Amino acid sequence: MAKEKSIFTCSECGGSSSKWLGKCPSCNAWNTLIESVPQPESLVKNRFASLAKTADVAVLADIEASDFERTPTGHGELDRVLGGGIVEGGVVLIGGDPGIGKSTLLLQALDSLQRSGKKTLYVTGEESGAQVALRARRLGLDGSQVRVLPEIGLEKILATLAEQQPDVAVIDSIQTVYSDQLTSAPGSVAQVRECAAHLTRAAKASGVCIVLVGHVTKEGALAGPRVLEHMVDTVLYFEGDTHSQFRLVRAIKNRFGAVNEMGVFAMTERGLKGVSNPSAIFLSQHAEPVPGSCVMVTLEGTRPLLVEIQALVDSGGPSPRRLSVGLDKDRLAMLLAVLHRHAGVACMDQDVFINAVGGVRIGEPAADLAVMLAITSSLRGKPLPKGFIAFGEVGLAGEVRPAPRGQERLKEAAKLGFTMAVVPKANAPKKPMDGMTVHAVERIEDAMNLVRSLL
Repeated sequence: MAKEKSIFTCSECGGSSSKWLGKCPSCNAWNTLIESVPQPESLVKNRFASLAKTADVAVLADIEASDFERTPTGHGELDRVLGGGIVEGGVVLIGGDPGIGKSTLLLQALDSLQRSGKKTLYVTGEESGAQVALRARRLGLDGSQVRVLPEIGLEKILATLAEQQPDVAVIDSIQTVYSDQLTSAPGSVAQVRECAAHLTRAAKASGVCIVLVGHVTKEGALAGPRVLEHMVDTVLYFEGDTHSQFRLVRAIKNRFGAVNEMGVFAMTERGLKGVSNPSAIFLSQHAEPVPGSCVMVTLEGTRPLLVEIQALVDSGGPSPRRLSVGLDKDRLAMLLAVLHRHAGVACMDQDVFINAVGGVRIGEPAADLAVMLAITSSLRGKPLPKGFIAFGEVGLAGEVRPAPRGQERLKEAAKLGFTMAVVPKANAPKKPMDGMTVHAVERIEDAMNLVRSLL
């Protein structure tokens, strides 16, 4: 059967051209021609079919809601970010830097699922079967019965999925897959969008769970059209420094579970292993307290984590530097202004460096109080007391606002042996906590006066 030639349609006026042009010949708009496939009338309906099953109009209260059955992958940290395990017909997109461990983790997960009785398929477009087998032996997966398909043609992959009918399939990676119906190269916007749409329809129609591995840009965002993230059910990001043994997997989107969940893994000679107590890797390893260090309790999804915030305040020049790693640098500038205005701690002529230890990224404002206390400790050259934690959001007026689920944060800190806490007044426990002294503050001045008495 002859391959059908693609056409280019203008996104502005709807005009078409047989080849790509920089300017639309109809409306003269620049860079508006998008590649598409001319389809016979009988095939248009199938090509533009809905990604999910369609149904008649119904009242929401009359629709029967049932929980999705989940299948554990055999890796507790991965199951956490997935919401309990894989879901039949679900499509998962996982991205991360090259060499971060995406293929390693997915190969381990497929082997665990295969050993539990699930049919699995690993489609590799970047490696040969021999390379995948070599990695499996290096990970200690000798005798693994995971089926491997080295293929990048979409039509061949869909035919194999229909023939083999696996329960779980991994496509590594979506940027290498191409369709014969498009003339553009693999990895282009048209190819990625079209291939992902076909694979998503196949997953919904057959019930197979498909995991797509995606490349990322220099900024760390998933490469390709943003519609790719809207199309899938779950989006996971692999984070961490390739020079460190620890890896973080964060859920950005999950239609079957909570978002912002985080799984922590350690890279070993036998692959990735889940870390049961991740707070230990983010805490100080100092024998004695040091200036500029303050521990806070942050929330990653449903999990409270203890993270050490480090600050270094040093003499700066006429243009002092403000550098933040793991926290928002714009928020750091705001906190320094609040610290000066409401607490009398001036850093105008000082370089200020902030670091969240362990490579973790903190996006919630509950880190404000810990950052300001760490800066004050470094500026005065005196350490905070041993067993000290703090958390709370600080407003521009100097008020200390409550953090969500404050009681869970305090319980996690007490469980790990912390004995003193400075928290917002609204987060203070109603009953005294065994082994922990909790100081409730309403304003940043109160927190600074308390810390001065402790330093």
